[in-house]
Amino acid sequence: MALLDAYLKPLTADQVTFLLRRATFGPTAGQVREFTGQTASDILKKMLADQPAPNPPLDSATGKSFHDQPFDVVNAGKFTGYIKNWWANLMLNQPVSLLEKMTLFWSNHFVVTDVAVNDYRYVYQYNALLRHHALRNFKAFTIAITQDPAMLRFLNGNQNVAGTANENYARELQELFTIGRNGGYTEDDVRAAAKVLTGWTDTGYRSPASAAIGSTFRANRHDTSDKTFSPAYQNAVVKGRSGANAGIDELNDLLTIILRQAETPRYICRKLYRWFVNSDIPAEVETNFIQPLADLFQKGNFEIKPVLTALFQSQHFYDESLRGAVIKSPVDLVVGTFRFWGLQAPDAVANPTAFYQIGNYIYGRVKEQQQDLLNPPTVFGWTAYHQTGYYQQWINSTTLGLRGSFGDMVTTGALKLNGKPAVDVLAYVKNLSDPSDPARLVDELTGQLLAILPTQPQKDFLTDTILLGSIPRYEWTLEWNDYVRSPNVAAKKQAVQMKLTAFLQYIFRMAEFQVM
Repeated sequence: MALLDAYLKPLTADQVTFLLRRATFGPTAGQVREFTGQTASDILKKMLADQPAPNPPLDSATGKSFHDQPFDVVNAGKFTGYIKNWWANLMLNQPVSLLEKMTLFWSNHFVVTDVAVNDYRYVYQYNALLRHHALRNFKAFTIAITQDPAMLRFLNGNQNVAGTANENYARELQELFTIGRNGGYTEDDVRAAAKVLTGWTDTGYRSPASAAIGSTFRANRHDTSDKTFSPAYQNAVVKGRSGANAGIDELNDLLTIILRQAETPRYICRKLYRWFVNSDIPAEVETNFIQPLADLFQKGNFEIKPVLTALFQSQHFYDESLRGAVIKSPVDLVVGTFRFWGLQAPDAVANPTAFYQIGNYIYGRVKEQQQDLLNPPTVFGWTAYHQTGYYQQWINSTTLGLRGSFGDMVTTGALKLNGKPAVDVLAYVKNLSDPSDPARLVDELTGQLLAILPTQPQKDFLTDTILLGSIPRYEWTLEWNDYVRSPNVAAKKQAVQMKLTAFLQYIFRMAEFQVM
């Protein structure tokens, strides 16, 4: 069996849950029911379908957009916060689509930080560019990001002019964005690429007088000489040009040279693999999964959708040994937990206060757990995706307690959003197949919440010790039925709610809940 061969069997509920945890920010119960029994191919057609561009964030005070207005220095911090809260809510409300997870992936690949850019309009346009290209063509994406005003600011492309070339973007274009450190390029290649990229600049930066922002090519600041590359690029030459189209024509030639190298598609496919599948890439996976996936990418003219289709419907992806191989990022943990309970952000126009309260809470939790949206710590992205140990970086002496306290806040009802508890545990449990049976209740909840399913002895422990506190199982049945008959009697409600709360607090602190 080749690792990239398609998995053709209808997916079980466990497999659907696994797929949606990895490819989105977690499933809802309804989505699991809807897709159980369908093939991965059928589900992926829905997940890769084009999505409409979302409505832009609004100023809650005026109800109007602000990304298309002159720069407002007084409200700049507030508007940056709105953009992050808005994106958090797009993740929360996402349909069954790869778009939001891929937008986050690309924000960790083509890194720009809001702190360095310091213009919220640039930041919004950058996010819009990521989501527009997230599932399209990688070459067109790279051409667009090279000209993006936020990227020009962040990596000093706006300072790159003939005679005093700035090499920052040219270096990261090769080292981080396309061919990677194993590509064999030289310092001379960095200098040659920098010359290719001379002349671009952003426009409208922090302008209080103009709403227009963008980028432009200044032909008079472009290096018009021929640029010769090293043997790593087969001594390729980018012919020097002059005139208004010189910048885009030479950029296109540069990317053609880089993308025809065998290492470039391998580098991108490894990053996708580490993001979605496993940080560990043994020799067998490199040879029998990464390489054929890279071949597909290159032969397919660097279209992104076919690569994701092959990855998520592969035999390898559904290998049971990969269950729990990825530690949840803060976004996966917080957004996925809310999605499990069915929490949705309200309409931003009808109820902007409530909309931003939910988005702000999500953003606050993921930031304190060290995944600040639109602000990775370095140009390499978040450390969990590039440092030794990879996902293990998400859990440390600071974040472990924060992850646990988040679960506690949700399950105990202490978390109130818009004046009421964020989740209703009892309402959810009532929809299980037979909540009066404690063993079946535990079986269903662990199946929905834990990436690695517990053994029968573990389920018995969770049932008898954690849920029931060592009382006989029949007593739970009596208590539950009493509560259902008299749901407004406080004592009867409390009898089952306290047990469920203790059980869920335990579950949310288990290692099996922290992984996916």
